[in-house]
Amino acid sequence: MNEWIRGYLRAQAAAHAAIPIEGVARLIEFLQEALRHDRQVFVFGNGGSAASAAHFATDLGKGASDRLARRFRVMALTDNLSWLTALANDYAYEEVFVRPLQNFARPHDLAIALSVSGNSPNCVRALEWARDHQLRTVALVGGRPCRLAELADLVLAIPDTHYGRVEDAHMTILHLACYAFMEHPEWGA
Repeated sequence: MNEWIRGYLRAQAAAHAAIPIEGVARLIEFLQEALRHDRQVFVFGNGGSAASAAHFATDLGKGASDRLARRFRVMALTDNLSWLTALANDYAYEEVFVRPLQNFARPHDLAIALSVSGNSPNCVRALEWARDHQLRTVALVGGRPCRLAELADLVLAIPDTHYGRVEDAHMTILHLACYAFMEHPEWGA
């Protein structure tokens, strides 16, 4: 068991070492622009990525915003369970993220999709709509070729296919994006 734990931690360290630093810096720049121009930030994903989306919205909307003169307008599209299930029931599960975007999104807002596979139909559908309606698009994905990577203005890919390792690396990217503003509030000016 100890060797398995050591092996897992070595693989996790490799996943974290592969986080694209320039891509994270670009994500922070996208967030700076959204903040400066009072644009909405939308974030979404399924399963563990849904939890990461909600965590990011909390950290950006509360933690980072508490340190800044202006607050981030951020929404995790995973957080309204009654709306999400109504959309899945009345339309299709592929529609659960795109329909709220249709209600709230405006050109130049920011849409961030989290998906280890990068092929989740509901995330793909939302990013297609976002791209077609002039939103900035970001995809945090795993190590396989995927549809989200084809759609996004910015792709942050972790070269691994293990869901836990990739989700942990994605959460580190999202924490970096939030803590950039918490630890350097001047970057939000």
